[in-house]
Amino acid sequence: MPNWELKNCCGHEQKIFLAIIGVFTVVIFALWRTVLLTPFKLITVFLHETSHALACKLTCGEVEGIQVHANEGGVTQTRGGIYWVILPAGYLGSSFWGMALILASRNLLTAKIAAGCLAAALIVVLFVAKNWLLRGLCIGFIIFLAIVWLLQETTSVRILRYAILFIGVMNSLFSVYDIYDDLISRRVHSSDAEKFAEVCPCPCNGVAWGVIWGLISLFFLCASMYLGLVILS
Repeated sequence: MPNWELKNCCGHEQKIFLAIIGVFTVVIFALWRTVLLTPFKLITVFLHETSHALACKLTCGEVEGIQVHANEGGVTQTRGGIYWVILPAGYLGSSFWGMALILASRNLLTAKIAAGCLAAALIVVLFVAKNWLLRGLCIGFIIFLAIVWLLQETTSVRILRYAILFIGVMNSLFSVYDIYDDLISRRVHSSDAEKFAEVCPCPCNGVAWGVIWGLISLFFLCASMYLGLVILS
C-alpha cells in the first residue's frame, strides 16, 4: 500500500531525490540568466504552446501554427475550440508537464516513456512550426534525447533519469516564474490571463487570474515532490 502519510520519512532514496532536486534548483537559479539555460527555457515555452494546441484540438478547434521566439515568448495560432479552456492551458499545462516529468524520472522505464513521448511531441510540432527557431529547437532536443538515450544503453553513463528530472524541475520553476513575471509583476496586457479575464464571466482581472494560476503551478510543483516521496517510500 502507498505510504500516503509518509511515515518514517525520509529514507535513503527519498533523501537523494530531494537532494538532487535541491541541487538542480540551485544550479538553475545560478545559471538563470546565462545562455546555458536558454534551450531549456525554450523547451518550457514549447510545452506551454503545445498545451495551448492540445487544448484547442481537444475542444474541436484547429491549430494553424506554433511559434517559439528567442525572447522566450511564443504564439499558438488557433481557430475554433473553447477559448476559455485554451487560454489557461499554456501556463497550467507546462506546470503539469513539469510535474509529470519529475515523477517519470523516478523509474528508468517511465523515464524512457517520458523521453519517447517528448521526442514524439517534438517531431509532431516540427511539422506545424511556423518559424525556424522552433524547428531548430525541436531538432536539437530530439538529438539531445537520442544522445542521452544512447549513452544510457551503451555506456556506464546512466543519465537519462537525471536529464528527465532536470527538464521537469526546470519546467516547473520556469512556469512559476513566467506566471509571476508576465501576469503579476508586470501585468502584460496581451497576456493569456488578461484575455481570459475578458472572456470569463467571473469578476476577476488578469492579475487575479495570474495569482490563481501561480498557486496552481506551485501546487503542481509541491505535488510532484510529495508524490515522488510516496513512490520512493
